[in-house]
Amino acid sequence: MDTQSKIEIAGLRKQFGDLVVLKDINLSVDQGQVVALIGPSGSGKSTLLRCINLLVTPNGGQVRVGADSFAFGPGTKLPGTRALANFRAGTGMVFQHFNLFPHMTALGNVMEAPVTVRGTPKAQAREKALALLAKVGLADKVDEYPSRLSGGQKQRVAIARALAMEPDVMLFDEATSALDPELVGEVLGVIQKLASEGMTMVIVTHEIAFAREVADRVIFMRDGVVVEEGPARQVIDAPREAATQAFLGHFHRGGAAQPASEAI
Repeated sequence: MDTQSKIEIAGLRKQFGDLVVLKDINLSVDQGQVVALIGPSGSGKSTLLRCINLLVTPNGGQVRVGADSFAFGPGTKLPGTRALANFRAGTGMVFQHFNLFPHMTALGNVMEAPVTVRGTPKAQAREKALALLAKVGLADKVDEYPSRLSGGQKQRVAIARALAMEPDVMLFDEATSALDPELVGEVLGVIQKLASEGMTMVIVTHEIAFAREVADRVIFMRDGVVVEEGPARQVIDAPREAATQAFLGHFHRGGAAQPASEAI
């Protein structure tokens, strides 16, 4: 496996019962790179993302993030609970549904993991959480409970919560698909800011114009395989494969994807 990349996936396979969801996936992501996974529903994008931080256990292949490497399949030993917890602490994950603790304020949600998982002193965790909530534009919502926040605000709290663990990589699984259209832009703006700061990210998204603007590379998946990958604008503006062309035909207008400013 290539030790220069930040994320390395080799020969990855996953099936649920008789359904083969991922078939021999090979993928590398360099430090500071943003990779967008696009494709129709059921193509395996979210499963691949969950395999990267081992929320889903692959049936075969290898997964490496930074210095942590795991092999799967016959004759391999699954990582223990502690090893998994340490590994996941370095891979921030933001889900479609925010998964915030309803009984905690925005500040409490962001402070929780550093205090309980890392043993960070509460005063230090609070200072960091306040800074992160300000970073995602929620300095005025620190004492609000999730029930009093909009979907976009909840998702920005979720991003701040993931960042509080100071992850090496960030994984976004359809982070805007549960939001009302007018709230999508505020979340994409935060992701775009992280990209400009050099955060290594893998983003599952249906926001094609956003992927074109922000991602370094785009990977088009269908039926559990990588059909096409390359520089974002090349894949989106001039896809080579017929399956990619057909999929992107739903989003293109006049031969090009909408600019991000229109989509956000």
